Order: sequence, then structure tokens, then C-alpha cells
Amino acid sequence: MEAPAVYKTPKNVRVRSLVSSGGTPITIPASPFMKKLGCGTGVNVYLMDRVGKLNASPWAVKKINTKCATKQVAVYQKRLNEEAKVLKGINHPNIVGFRAFTTAKDGSKCLAMEYGGEQSLNDLIEKRKEDGLGAFPAANIQKVALHVARGLQYLHNEKKLLHGDMKSCNVVIKGDFETVKICDVGVSLQLDENMRVSDPEAEYIGTEPWKPKEALEEEEGEITDKADIFAFGLTLWEMMTLAMPHLEMLEHDDEEEEEDSMEESFDEEAYYEKLGTRPALDAEALGGSYQKMVELFYLCTEEDPEKRPSASQILQALESNAQLEKMPSEVIVID
Repeated sequence: MEAPAVYKTPKNVRVRSLVSSGGTPITIPASPFMKKLGCGTGVNVYLMDRVGKLNASPWAVKKINTKCATKQVAVYQKRLNEEAKVLKGINHPNIVGFRAFTTAKDGSKCLAMEYGGEQSLNDLIEKRKEDGLGAFPAANIQKVALHVARGLQYLHNEKKLLHGDMKSCNVVIKGDFETVKICDVGVSLQLDENMRVSDPEAEYIGTEPWKPKEALEEEEGEITDKADIFAFGLTLWEMMTLAMPHLEMLEHDDEEEEEDSMEESFDEEAYYEKLGTRPALDAEALGGSYQKMVELFYLCTEEDPEKRPSASQILQALESNAQLEKMPSEVIVID
């Protein structure tokens, strides 16, 4: 008979916080002892409850996925290091804040961040879709638009940074849209005074369905702050359609349809032709209450980046609308 396998309990890793003025040691629990919030390319994100800290809010901890190939791990560690540097210099209520950057005993990097909310906007979209509901209420979409625009205006104008990967997955929501925050600045790019990416060798990463024409490999042109605006417009579209841009061919009513059949029915050529274009939207079906968000979506998804508004222009328009809605209606007295 073989001897039973022995499993060792993972040990906590003691590290030093880069944000503590006194260099106070902090403890990042091993992955199995934290709730997994989600995952991204080469990384996992966990919820860290700061037990024993009076009134201490939880942190979100991003760690390298050790299952990646060795060469990939090095790339993701470098990217996480860059994200920590960028995030450390950011301070805005609509962007997830920096808390600590650490190195575990195994050499892997850990980025501790403000816990921005229970779910990503993408999670909420998927849940709403599963529940058989339609578009989010117009007021919710407008609130997300306003708060994300505030975050983008800060990044573009004050920090001269292009987020580089706007989409519903990178917006976190707390409660019933109590707070809205942008996250994941790991692929951000520096902008110059003319809002162009300053390094000609810099690569726009993004995520394919949200990429504008100028960022596509075959169509690659000058990347500016307007690349974020295109993806921002598609994020609003996601909330109105509960779908992913240009992937409607993957939507099937038959839940039992085999994955192989879906792959066979996927028109790859048609998909790539649609990238960088404005996806269809049935504005009439949405109704009049969505008019402002529909108009904003159309403006932001112009193929010509020069025709798209800046984050500042979007913010000015949305804040003006918000102020008008708060004003009491005029009372007309007829003699």
C-alpha cells in the first residue's frame, strides 16, 4: 500500500508595504485563504480581509498566476510592476486606489489595491442577462457614464495617461451603483501634450472587441486619448444590449448547443471585418429615456477619432445634464 500523500498548509508571506510611512510589515495570506474575485491575463485577483484591523476596509490583491509558462510569468510580472508604479501616482475617487506592492517569498509579485466593489460591471451584465432582464435603467447607465468619464478625464488631462483597456470588466461597482471605479491600469500608455501616445514604440494592448480602428494591427494609426473614448462608448453599449461587441454570432438560445458547433458556426472573417466599427443598436426599442446615452454612444464610436469627443467634453455635457435634472421644474400659472 502506498503511503498517503502529505499536504502542507500554505504559509502566510510576510512582506513590507510600500505605502506605510513607517515600513510596517503586512501579511498577505496565501491564495487558498482568500476569496477569488476574478482573473485576467496571467493574473488572479483575491479579496483580502484585513482581520484584526479596526474599521479597516478589505483589499483586492492581484497575484501572478503561477500556472503560466515561465516566459509568460516574466512578462506578467513586468506588467504588474508597471501597473504598481502607475497606480501609486493616481488618486481619484473613480479609480481604484493603490495600497501596497509586495514580493512573496517565491518571488511572485502582489499588488494590493483598494477594494472597489463586490462585482465588475461585466459580472452585473452577465447576471442581468441570466435573469432574462433587458437593458439597465437609463439612470444607471448615465451614472456609470458620468463616473467613468470623471476617471478618464483625470487620467487624460491630469496624469497624461491613456487607460488602454476600457471595457465593462475593468469597471467595478459597489452595491446598487453606490460607487463606480475604473480598475486595471496595467497597460496604460503615456500621452504627450497633444494627447498622443508619446512613445512611438509603445504597444496598445486593449481587448480586441473594444479596439478602435486606429489600434487594429492592419489599420494601425496614431493612438490618442480617443482610443479610450471609443472603448468607453462600447462599454455604454454593453449596458444597453447586455452583449459583447461584435460577438453576437456567439449568442445562442439553445443552452445545450455543443461548443464545437458554436466554433463551426462562428464567422471569423465577418468578426474581423466588424472590429473597430460601431455595433448595431435598436434605439427605438430602448425608448426615449435612453436618448442621451444613445447619442453619447454614437458620438464616442465614430470611426474617425477626430470626430469623437474628449473625456473633458463628455464630462462637461454629463455634469450639465445632471445639474438640469436636479433643478425644480418651472411652475406656470395661468390666470
